[in-house]
Amino acid sequence: MAEESDLTPITVVTGFLGAGKTTLVNYILKEQNKWKIAVLENEFGEVSIDDGLVAESMDAPEDLITMDNGCVCCSVRGDLIRTLGQLSKRRKDFDAILLETTGLADPAPIVYTIQTNPKMSDNYRIDSIVCLADCKHLDQHLNDVKPDGAVNEAQQQVAFADKILLNKVDLVTDAEKQKVKKRLSQINSFATIIETEKSRAPLDKILGLNSFSMESILSIEPDFFNDEVAKDEHRTDLVQSVGVQFEGNLHAQWFNMFMMDLLRERAEDLYRTKGLLSFHGQGDTKFVFQGVHEQINFGPAQTTWGKDEKRMNKFVFIGKKLNRAELTKSLMECLYKEEN
Repeated sequence: MAEESDLTPITVVTGFLGAGKTTLVNYILKEQNKWKIAVLENEFGEVSIDDGLVAESMDAPEDLITMDNGCVCCSVRGDLIRTLGQLSKRRKDFDAILLETTGLADPAPIVYTIQTNPKMSDNYRIDSIVCLADCKHLDQHLNDVKPDGAVNEAQQQVAFADKILLNKVDLVTDAEKQKVKKRLSQINSFATIIETEKSRAPLDKILGLNSFSMESILSIEPDFFNDEVAKDEHRTDLVQSVGVQFEGNLHAQWFNMFMMDLLRERAEDLYRTKGLLSFHGQGDTKFVFQGVHEQINFGPAQTTWGKDEKRMNKFVFIGKKLNRAELTKSLMECLYKEEN
């Protein structure tokens, strides 16, 4: 397995059709010369239109790789592996890869493919998932009702994101913008919201931050775990964020059994999970995990528990039909109890 620092970072750009993804990619390629970036551009439909727009921005148009057979995350997943495989021979020529997905893409299969396929995980890592949201029309997309209680794609894309670029803020009033930001925070409380006009975001807030890493749980705002915030009853979206925290040491076996049961029964409903854990018998080792559906990465954190630091376990769940009280009860039952 390659050292993480040796892996080429991939930024996955999602967002609904018309939110401004191609504009963002063009902006990144035109405005900066610090990094050399390879763009993987995918558009839903048989005829590619966007690659012409993007190619004009690149110093070497032959570096542009377009997959024309459908969404990256479904029928052409094999093409993604083949394309990244071909690119791996010259990946050292690039500082980063941008994977622009169609507006209908769910990034979970992309993440799964890169993390579980040895040819991919030996060469690449997910740096972040960036969702572009159209501030003017986002409410409309989030309100789309799907048959049989299914979650619409806009809510899914917000749920999976590490960064949300709230685009076209110049086209709405301040009150409208604040309303949209509040709704985004209810769906995904740990994503950073960056306001943009014409997709022009500061690049140091998008690229090379490794915000998809397990360590990102450490930067979540403490307020997110506040009981009063969690009791907000005005949530109408099917997708929401739930934060749980409590002090103590977990029983490793009980916690593993809880997670196995949860993922077996609810993996489809859990879009993102993150955790910061203290286990009985593991000294001052801090553990972190993060997951996308049933795909979980788990291991020791880069920092240890401080001598006088409270052993505060923290969990973040983003998904649909989440019951905070139920999750809290089940997690607290995993605490190690000293024998009398």
